[in-house]
Amino acid sequence: MSRRIPPLLVCTGAAALLAVLAVPVQAQAATGGHTLPAGTRFYVDPRSDAAKQVVSDLRDHDLAGAAAMAELASWPEAQWFTDGTPQQVGDQVHRLAARAAGSGTVPVMVAYNIPGRDCSQYSSGGAQSDAAYQAWIAGLAQGIGRSRAVVILEPDALANLPSDCSPTTDPTGALTAGRLADLRYAVDVLEQQPNTTVYLDAGNSHWQSVGTAAQRLLQAGVEKTQGFSLNVSNFFGTDRTDHYGTWVSDCLWYATKGPAAAHGHTDWCASQYYSPAAPNDGLPGDSVNADDTGTWHWTDQWFQQNTGTAPADQLTHFVVDTSRDGQGGWTPPAGKYSGDPQVWCNPPGQGIGDRPTADTGVPLVDAYLWIKTVGQSDGQCNRSIPGGTIDPEYGVVDPAAGTWWPAQAVSLVRNANPPLTFNTGR
Repeated sequence: MSRRIPPLLVCTGAAALLAVLAVPVQAQAATGGHTLPAGTRFYVDPRSDAAKQVVSDLRDHDLAGAAAMAELASWPEAQWFTDGTPQQVGDQVHRLAARAAGSGTVPVMVAYNIPGRDCSQYSSGGAQSDAAYQAWIAGLAQGIGRSRAVVILEPDALANLPSDCSPTTDPTGALTAGRLADLRYAVDVLEQQPNTTVYLDAGNSHWQSVGTAAQRLLQAGVEKTQGFSLNVSNFFGTDRTDHYGTWVSDCLWYATKGPAAAHGHTDWCASQYYSPAAPNDGLPGDSVNADDTGTWHWTDQWFQQNTGTAPADQLTHFVVDTSRDGQGGWTPPAGKYSGDPQVWCNPPGQGIGDRPTADTGVPLVDAYLWIKTVGQSDGQCNRSIPGGTIDPEYGVVDPAAGTWWPAQAVSLVRNANPPLTFNTGR
């Protein structure tokens, strides 16, 4: 018979751990305004999934697991808002903003309720109409009010427009036009809040070409925001994402403030797939491998020749999700899978990346953030095996998208690069 930890000890130990978890990251208070100043302290939720797992692990006598989860729970993560009525989301956001303000920190919020979300795949859902979405996002903005907040606006919504879903999803272009109008409305209503900093999501470095990402950002009103976000819920290494994001920023400048002849021509920007031997159309089918960053010097050369050193105060800033990019992604062994191995979906062997901070040392990167909740599943991946339901990488049916997965959380902590330590707030 196994020994059980007395309930009083569980509660006392958990309370002590959770008290420490409330210590905010960084030591310098944030200032007001739409920018994200260096030294910004981000909100740590003492009721996060990881914090709750600490209590569960203690009850199960898993002290190693509890210690790993306590380390994870001591760091700030974004909080996602995905549904509800305008009143409900407004109330939820208001309570979060009040808790953060009480601790002198800034919450990172993710608005994720765009109609037709995720092409009706693993993370499907979203508001039922453009009008419903606009009412919902207005409720979220009202909930923030004058409080300080960082908002990551609609991950994947631009990188995965309705027109990208399938040839039959948006034959007239009306859904895509509605998507862009929804995002412009969201930008406008959020930017009316005096202390809200908005980042419009632009996907990741393996998705849309530099020029396409820049074009879509402009169509959605990025010039009214602080900038854009990259790598949300993905695994590409931080250096790679910083590199790609800098090109997108340069392309935005080139097509709006650069040479007069280039205005409106994001399509002229060299992409991450560019080389002199391949057409510059941003398509992975070119002779340049999308994952071969060894060819990126050609893109660097193009920007050096065509944009030079753009004025720093005219370049668009961005933030990077480093919650799971410490190992830089997963490449399955050659020949292991005949179909799509779904490298984006719960890839094995991954780890947490750089810690959340607004002091990145990279001029255009306002912050490294943990936007995806560390330990939540990406969906029920089957590596495209016909009729398969079990994920062969784990030998189980993966939890549904957004479901807390303790084993995955522990793995991400143990594979963290740099190694994860307890955040003391100093």
